Amino acid sequence: MIDLNYLDESIDSINHRSERYKVLVVDDHVDNIHILKGILQDKYDVLVAKNGKLALTIVAAQMPDLILLDVMMPEMNGYQVCEAIKQNPNTSHIPIIFVTAMTAIEDEQEGFEVGAVDFITKPVAPLTTLARVASHLALAQQDKQNRFIIKQRTNQLREALTSAVKMLSEAGTYNDEMTGNHMWRMADYCAVLAEALGWDEQSIENIHLAAPLHDTGKIGIPDSILKAPRKLTAEEWEVMKQHPTIGADILGNSDAPLFKMAAEVSLGHHEKWDGTGYPSGLVGEEIPLTARIVAIADVFDALTMERPYKKAWPIEEAYQYLRDNAGKHFDPKLVDCFIKQDSKIRMVKKKWEQEGEMK
Repeated sequence: MIDLNYLDESIDSINHRSERYKVLVVDDHVDNIHILKGILQDKYDVLVAKNGKLALTIVAAQMPDLILLDVMMPEMNGYQVCEAIKQNPNTSHIPIIFVTAMTAIEDEQEGFEVGAVDFITKPVAPLTTLARVASHLALAQQDKQNRFIIKQRTNQLREALTSAVKMLSEAGTYNDEMTGNHMWRMADYCAVLAEALGWDEQSIENIHLAAPLHDTGKIGIPDSILKAPRKLTAEEWEVMKQHPTIGADILGNSDAPLFKMAAEVSLGHHEKWDGTGYPSGLVGEEIPLTARIVAIADVFDALTMERPYKKAWPIEEAYQYLRDNAGKHFDPKLVDCFIKQDSKIRMVKKKWEQEGEMK
């Protein structure tokens, strides 16, 4: 429901605003442009366009606050112009009022379907035009403020979620001083591969946050096993192999898509393409795609990072290891796709090396 008191205040603020609003008038008849410009120019900065293509160019360059748009124009009619503006995320918020002699219900219906907010009938009445323009500018201003608040709150929630993920991932690897950056490097590699597979932005962000949680279950493994300075016994190894299930149990207590993905990754990141992995011995595409992605990124980063007991492998040797184990440990198609992202992978590695040097 519209807050009418707020609307009155917004209209008043529009009339007294130091920076004038920009209104674009689009019409193929010069006389109509002159009429509308005469009505508006005392209160607004008026931009004009005589056809649809020019209007789109002006919209992209000037970003008007509101558009008065004729319907019947040659080459590109008003409906097509409106649709193009509304399909562009950068301009979809701009209110569009059709100014037309077409008054049939079907015409109005089509106009609203393509995204118009109102109609003004020709011949235009000055007071009606000014009132409609002011009202829709006020509504647009309120919408802008609402979108800003939502963006702020979304950013705050994202920061809080990222902090929670960092703390949870660090809890799972608390006793391993060398895994901190590893978690986030391999998360970056996961994001590179997910992007190459055509994932949408939200899914890429989810796997970037879910990947560092893959070893959360190690929090349930005794230190005597987790930090054993020797090869584990058969009995100890069976205990160690429980960490994917422990992690999935912990992370699976949420219905949030991120944590559902994290639980899936935790449970499946030690499965192998040929069925020799654990805990379930899944084969091929039975292993969730998210876990297959994490398996490649996890091993690649482990190979290319220096540890007290080994030197870092060159990237080319790590690639060869992935190739040699494609079809055995790793999904062959994902290995091929990952290696094809060489330039982005090297950028990730360089970024983390530079961050390490700054510390």
